[in-house]
Parts: sequence; structure tokens; C-alpha cells
Amino acid sequence: MANSKEGGRTATKVTVGFAIPRIYVVFFLLIEPLSALLGAYYAHFDKVQYLTYTDAASAPSPIPRGTSIAMSQLANLYFFFAINEALVLRSTSDLRVWKTVLFCLLIGDIGHLYTVRELGLPIYWSVWQWNPIDWGNIPFVYLGASMRIAFLANIGLPGRAKAVKKNA
Repeated sequence: MANSKEGGRTATKVTVGFAIPRIYVVFFLLIEPLSALLGAYYAHFDKVQYLTYTDAASAPSPIPRGTSIAMSQLANLYFFFAINEALVLRSTSDLRVWKTVLFCLLIGDIGHLYTVRELGLPIYWSVWQWNPIDWGNIPFVYLGASMRIAFLANIGLPGRAKAVKKNA
């Protein structure tokens, strides 16, 4: 809170922003970044398992250097995704910033779901055939996209900006 003395009175600076509903805070600032860090860990440190879960029939062993580099780059993108979402959204209560970031991530969700199409259309609904990485690639991405669509559609958001006291 920024205070200043004006004519013997203390003025408090108040920033207008949004109080983000708890479900969005928990999902976007905790659950999703942690799951992205988990993906980063496996893409970088357990490449064989990651590729085997992605598509056992085409998983190379040993992993070629180019594939290893690409997997580490993927891990770096997961890491970027995690810190970008967690830190940028945590740093503001500006609804416009939240919506911009979440819209960009929604586009990423669509692209992520599109990438697994080569495994065949049943990958999108064959729950009984999913392995651990499929659970992260399909239903968890459905959940993230659904949460983003709900947020972008103002579901659960207050109708007006509220005064939110912020420390400067």
C-alpha cells in the first residue's frame, strides 16, 4: 500500500483490479504450472519413458542425439509455460492481462491436442487405453482448455472491477 501525506491526512493508493475466483487461482497458479514442471522433468530427465508413453511403437532406443536435443527443448518449453503462467498471472489482478495470457494458452491447448492426431482419432476418447502421458495430453488439456474457456466467457468472474489494495 502506498501512503502519502496530503495536508496532514494519509492517503492510501488503491489499484482497481479483479478478485480472481479461487478455483481459477488454484488451477492456473498452482496445479497447471506444477503439472507442466512434471512434464519438463520427464521430457528432459526420462526421455526414453516419455517417448515410450507417447508412442511405444516408434520410440527409439537408444535416443538419437537430435531427438535428445528436441526433447530437452520441449522440456524447456514446458518450463517456460509453467513459469510464464505462474509468475505473470501471479503478478497482476488486471483482467485484461489474465485474459490475454489465457487466450494464448488456449491456442496452445488446441495445438497440443492436434499434435496427437497421428495416434488415431480414438486417442481423444479411448479412456481405457490411456497411459500416464495420455492422461496429461488429453483429459488434462481438455480440463485446462475448459477452464480457460470458462474464464474467457466470464464464468464465475465478478461483473465489475473491485478495488484491490496492493502493496507498491
